[in-house]
Amino acid sequence: MSTDLFLDRYLPLIEAGLRDAIGSQEALPGYYGMMQYHMGWLDEFLNPAQAPTGKRLRPVLCLLACEAVGGQIERALDAAVAIELVHNFSLIHDDIEDVSETRRHRTTVWKLWGLDHGVNCGDGMFALAFLQLSGLQDRGVPAELALCAQRVLTETCLALTEGQYLDMSFGTRMDVDLDSYLRMIRHKSAVLIACSTRLGALLGGADAETADWYARFGENLGMAFQVVDDILGIWGAEDETGKSTSTDILNRKKTLPIVYALSNGELAACLADAQETLTEGEVARVVSLLEQSGARAYAERTARDYSERALSCLEQAGEDTVPRRAIRELSLALLGRTS
Repeated sequence: MSTDLFLDRYLPLIEAGLRDAIGSQEALPGYYGMMQYHMGWLDEFLNPAQAPTGKRLRPVLCLLACEAVGGQIERALDAAVAIELVHNFSLIHDDIEDVSETRRHRTTVWKLWGLDHGVNCGDGMFALAFLQLSGLQDRGVPAELALCAQRVLTETCLALTEGQYLDMSFGTRMDVDLDSYLRMIRHKSAVLIACSTRLGALLGGADAETADWYARFGENLGMAFQVVDDILGIWGAEDETGKSTSTDILNRKKTLPIVYALSNGELAACLADAQETLTEGEVARVVSLLEQSGARAYAERTARDYSERALSCLEQAGEDTVPRRAIRELSLALLGRTS
């Protein structure tokens, strides 16, 4: 069984919804053009382009969850589009806060147009997400359920900013422990995937208990996905990740391998003694110390543990359907697993 049939059906709908949400704004082509650039539809001169757009993982999971519980995906489409807009708003702001100059193999919005425009562009995409969600009742969603969806997405956005606060507050601290780190990624990364599967299930007609199982699945998948991303951020190939593999170390990001290895006094001293900008030799030294500490193996075990929890929650989420099996298959593929 393959997810291709679902992706072939979902992705054009998601893409059309995103283009309608952003591209239909003609009053300020320069402003909305920055958003379209970030989405991969325009180049830096605001001419049509076909650049990388991302996996659209979150809206796909939203629609899969909706269909898995017996719902019609049209009911969840506005929510799926809104979730993807929130995700991309967070990426635009993350790039600013992390001083990242590239994303998906291209120059970031703030680097091209400046910090002020970058912040404002992200703010606009955030607002467009909630405008999109307001269309639920036009698709026949009862007012009470539409209000519930609005609250779920709002709470999720608040959690995202809490996670980003924690991430930034870790800064140059050397006392970040594993529990603090896991709390941060739960808020910064996992909650939006949990929101995707919860809203998909709710809008598909699931009861609260079933929607909770889908949300727990999404949260654990999000945790696993972020830990895998942490591993790739140090040991992944640049042509696969779209960013320099040294960026997280250069920015002293507290990713799981770094936090795990900080108990190694030599690593803490190396990071503390380095100048504001680490040299190539210092980066290589950090990677070597991570290897010696067993940080990579620990991170790989952690990712597998969270993926097992995710699959267990999915098994609890009601009747086994073809879309639910597609969710499982997609999750395994994302995590680099076959079973």
